[in-house]
Amino acid sequence: MNQSSRTWTIYLSGEIHTDWRERIRAGVEERGLNVVLTGPVCDHEASDLVGERVLGAEESDFWRDHKGASINAIRTRTLLAEADVVVVRFGEKYKQWNAAFDAGQAAALGKALITLHGEELTHALKEVDAAANAVASTPEQVVELLSYVMQA
Repeated sequence: MNQSSRTWTIYLSGEIHTDWRERIRAGVEERGLNVVLTGPVCDHEASDLVGERVLGAEESDFWRDHKGASINAIRTRTLLAEADVVVVRFGEKYKQWNAAFDAGQAAALGKALITLHGEELTHALKEVDAAANAVASTPEQVVELLSYVMQA
């Protein structure tokens, strides 16, 4: 299968506790897809504490979280805006409100959107999935989708 010479930018949003990003990375490398993979800072502690670490301590959790989220939004908004495709992974263990927010932003920006989650989340994510161009259940399906849309 011939791949397009165009470089695609794929933003990988969502849960940070499993290897789904690495599986997508390995799959696109194995297929030789011309992509740049981007995403949020995946070091949970670094992401949560960036505001206090850089700008100083806060007296309440609310302001600590607000400061960190605001700083992380610089990266997220920029990379979402630059993305050709946004993949949003919803994991089973935690509620990923940030992932749902990223999916909404991607939809509002008119970005191609692929959601990635298990069947047990289908009902809970029905509105998010309705906005998606595709709903995958494995990282390997995401790679297959990317490979298909990138054909020359």
